[in-house]
Amino acid sequence: MNWFIQTIETPVGKKLLMSITGLFFCMFLMIHLIGNLTLYAGQDTFNSYVDHLHALGILINIAEVCLLFSAAVHVFTGIRLFLGNWKARPKRYALYQSSGGRTIGSATMPYTGIILLFFIVIHLIQFHFADHGIQTVFQIVSGAFSNPINVLIYIVASFVAGLHVSHGLWSAVQTLGINHSKYIQLIYGASLALSLCVAIGFGFIPVYIVMMT
Repeated sequence: MNWFIQTIETPVGKKLLMSITGLFFCMFLMIHLIGNLTLYAGQDTFNSYVDHLHALGILINIAEVCLLFSAAVHVFTGIRLFLGNWKARPKRYALYQSSGGRTIGSATMPYTGIILLFFIVIHLIQFHFADHGIQTVFQIVSGAFSNPINVLIYIVASFVAGLHVSHGLWSAVQTLGINHSKYIQLIYGASLALSLCVAIGFGFIPVYIVMMT
């Protein structure tokens, strides 16, 4: 156990933790998005999907615990890496160079991460901890998006999430050593595709709900 703790306490170990938990969340986002796409088939289909999901019982509880643990590890490790880098380089550069693969996604990772953390709290309060005994999940979603402010928040958060994962997936596979020249374009394409799926896929849902209600 000591060797494991010593490993994850190193900069490389922290980056490995960020990569593994980040890939886990990328997978969760795609599964979550696929499930949410049942909204386009109507409220009966969406409610049926949610009922089947809840019917999994303890499996869902285990998945939620794993997500919560991964989120805690990802956020805590990300903060430690950010503070460590900031302490090592306290003076900001007068001019940032775009060379070395620096992108908007990589430059804003800490900030988009913080925004997503606050958004996840809002999302859980509005949907996960809502009273499911009185209304169906579709009615809860429709009610939330009847407020233009919620619609705007979810659209912005979707594009922030897309920006975050655009670099997150790329960085994760690089950290894990999947950076052969043969796969660079494939990895870049997958990162871009994932970011677009997240941004557009989640971002259009509140717009669609408003249009249909």
